[in-house]
Amino acid sequence: MLQARAPDVELEAYRGLMEPPDQFEDGFTFRTVLGAFFVGFIMMPGAIYMGLIAGVSLGSAAEWVTIILFSELARRSFSSLTRQEIYVIYYIAGGLAGVIGGTMLAGGPFGQLIWNQYLVQSQAAAGFGLTEHIPRWVSPPAGSEALLERTFLHRAWIPPLTVLVISQILARAEWFCLGYFLFRITSDVERLPFPLAPVAAQGATALADAEDDGQGNWRWRVFAIGMGIGLLFGSVYIGLPALTGLIASEPISLLPIPWIDLTRTTESFLPAAPLGIGTDLGLVLLGTVLPFWVVVGSFASAMLHALGSPVLYHAGVLTHWRPGMDTILTNFSNDVDVWLSVYIGAGLAVGIIGIVHAIRSVRSSRTAEGGWRSRLTQVPKGRGDAPLLAAIGVYLMSTLAMILLCVYLLEDDEFPFVFMLAFGVLLTPLLSYVNARMVGLTGQLVSIPMVREGAFILSGYRGIDIWFVPIPYADHGRRAQLFREVELTGTKFSSLIKAELLVLPLSLICGFIFWSLIWKMGPIPSPTFQYAQTYWHLIALRQCLWYSATLGGDSLFHEAIKAAWVGGGFAFAGGSFLLLSWMQLPVSLIYGFVRGLSALPHLLIPEMVGALLARYYLEKRFGQRVWRQYAPVLLAGYACGMGLIGMSAVAIALISKSVTQTGY
Repeated sequence: MLQARAPDVELEAYRGLMEPPDQFEDGFTFRTVLGAFFVGFIMMPGAIYMGLIAGVSLGSAAEWVTIILFSELARRSFSSLTRQEIYVIYYIAGGLAGVIGGTMLAGGPFGQLIWNQYLVQSQAAAGFGLTEHIPRWVSPPAGSEALLERTFLHRAWIPPLTVLVISQILARAEWFCLGYFLFRITSDVERLPFPLAPVAAQGATALADAEDDGQGNWRWRVFAIGMGIGLLFGSVYIGLPALTGLIASEPISLLPIPWIDLTRTTESFLPAAPLGIGTDLGLVLLGTVLPFWVVVGSFASAMLHALGSPVLYHAGVLTHWRPGMDTILTNFSNDVDVWLSVYIGAGLAVGIIGIVHAIRSVRSSRTAEGGWRSRLTQVPKGRGDAPLLAAIGVYLMSTLAMILLCVYLLEDDEFPFVFMLAFGVLLTPLLSYVNARMVGLTGQLVSIPMVREGAFILSGYRGIDIWFVPIPYADHGRRAQLFREVELTGTKFSSLIKAELLVLPLSLICGFIFWSLIWKMGPIPSPTFQYAQTYWHLIALRQCLWYSATLGGDSLFHEAIKAAWVGGGFAFAGGSFLLLSWMQLPVSLIYGFVRGLSALPHLLIPEMVGALLARYYLEKRFGQRVWRQYAPVLLAGYACGMGLIGMSAVAIALISKSVTQTGY
């Protein structure tokens, strides 16, 4: 049978690292339900706090702490959790303790409301003149009683809460159905390697096979080593500032969170260069897991931004930078002058490359033995597959409902119904398929930039409410890897449906309780929450730059998009891809390059250290195949160790601050 080819021959070996079992079982049981309530009511407050104070996701840590606890309880009862139960607990915990993008907001959908209340009161929104234009169904207005008292128990929150709940229900139906369909195409038909799918699957196997003889033992040993590293590092990185903040006016940090900022230190000889070093050891371990050439490409583009900016400054191109700016303002000013345009151009090139590869893959599968239609119908017995027509039907109905919600919120016809329909039934499936192939080939997501933003701007719409409506446009390509992980653990797909029906209401209830508690303790962000205080301003600046494009009149956005730099980025990425392909070199460099253009060098330097360590030392010592099996399990153990020490410190901090609020 002819298989779809990956751009790099090196990636073909990944698919053989772990094969799905012969039998599939239901992982949603009474024990997994108990695990969900444990995460929601015990782990979620810690996840919220760690995201605000250190920008650290407790998602993996919550998963493994819960799994270890319930595994030990099961053993004490002379039984054990099945691999399928462990994975469903892992999945539920990730959904309850996961974070929202670069803001690192955990705590379920209510985290988005916390971001909205910050945005409406932020300096960025005020500076761009957007504050008064943010709709009331996004957040109560700045200065309202609901925001001054920092409470969700106010009538001003009814419209935002209603929109949030409806959009969450529809969005989950969309991603599940389209994600399943993409999995069937990219995994069952095209047989893509999905190099990072074994991360979660092997982590679950490490605990399910802990008592087995032979191969299972190495997984537990590697997991325990990673957990020890996480415990030691977490006590310094998370525990020390969390606990000292209770007795000192400012938390004491031996390692600055989230990075050591060198921008002002080096500005005398490297002006306009956003330089720094990330301080989270987890970034180094992540570099050992990701495909090597993807990390190299990301590092190269980050260094090009950092070290190329002084050249552009002396050439008079970077006109917005001023001495004394920190990393956040330096990065934003450079984006306005050059790098946003370069990112758009390079991203468009990679998007076109992905579409071309997708077309070639479909053509290849049609000439394969049996044809692509037969491979769609031949599924493993007992996997719990649903009819594809039913999945497509549910996706279309939920998309239509989302469009009707958008039409109601906009309250006018300036943004036409047909335009939104194109997002839901054309762009989302097409671009999700392209990205499903990218994650199947490289393990990395490559966003095709500015499709949504460009559509809003070119539509001629005036106002910023269009940026906040839940347009049915999202990248569901990464969901294909999720279903591959489920398959590798031998878990029935129906277990995910049951888990989703539990996760949404539980996340809403727990999110409301714990976000209300933490928000009452003080404004978010504030000096108490170091990561949010440092990094949220950059995110708000980037968002408001785009929002201003549809406000009307002149704005900074019109200065930021420069056709020459867009064309240069497109030509560089496209030309490099052709050159690397001709020379039979890893084209993953280009995917990594685009990834690094929108990231700070601070975070990619530790990743590069990890990639070099794995490539030139660890793989030689343990063997390439063995180390690729070790690396994801080690990373999972590290996350567990960080979570244990972080949860202990955060629990003490939450109890202390709660007691301080009382009047006795």
